[in-house]
Amino acid sequence: MSRMPALFLSHGAPPLVDDERWVAQLQELTAGLPRPKAILMASAHWESAPLMLGATETVPLVYDFGGFERRFYETKYAAPGAPELAARIEKLMPDSERVARTDRGLDHGAYVPLTVMYPDADIPVLQMSLPTLEPDRLLDLGRRLAPLRDEGVLIVGSGFTTHGLPFLRDWRPQAAAPGWSREFDAWAAETLARGAVDELAEFRDRAPGMPFAHPTIEHFAPMFLTLGAADDPERAPEQPIDGFWMGLAKRSFQVA
Repeated sequence: MSRMPALFLSHGAPPLVDDERWVAQLQELTAGLPRPKAILMASAHWESAPLMLGATETVPLVYDFGGFERRFYETKYAAPGAPELAARIEKLMPDSERVARTDRGLDHGAYVPLTVMYPDADIPVLQMSLPTLEPDRLLDLGRRLAPLRDEGVLIVGSGFTTHGLPFLRDWRPQAAAPGWSREFDAWAAETLARGAVDELAEFRDRAPGMPFAHPTIEHFAPMFLTLGAADDPERAPEQPIDGFWMGLAKRSFQVA
């Protein structure tokens, strides 16, 4: 069984699937991956402590957004559940990390990229909650989940490299990126390229463009779960997706 990498994806709102460049970049990234045995998704749109594991038999979708065209509420992604993966995660967690289960389905941070990556919906998927937004704790959680990579599991942290929605003035997909979004994205790219995880973890104080780039931090936090699952979090990851959509940075990366 091929060892899987781990990904951080900027997932976007449902209309991101209309962005031809993003779709092409994500499809190209996926084509270079071994086929997963299962997929573990951790999305910015599910914060819950203790650690929660979603539906494992059938996997419904959660249309957790408003104001879009009707077709986005008719999206289907009938992937099989992953009960064996859920049981494996429970065994990987220490007694100090309580794990609970729920019948919650996949939110758009999970299924939007999956509809592009694996449109046949034929790979078992499990979504887990973010039990914390603190980088150090998410790095540790990623380290605990890392053995799953040797078992054919694709670990995906799904967020957005910039997410300053309250400060956007132009809502067109092709809108020019505001200065705070460009500056934060450039800092993130350079800091990732240096493998400077400690600096990334201090983004609230060190990154240019704050707090506009992340007035709340849930869309940057999944990055640390992905970095924690890396063999060496300080090794520069591949950054195969970049650019902006609606002025927000789509930067995504892959760790070995």
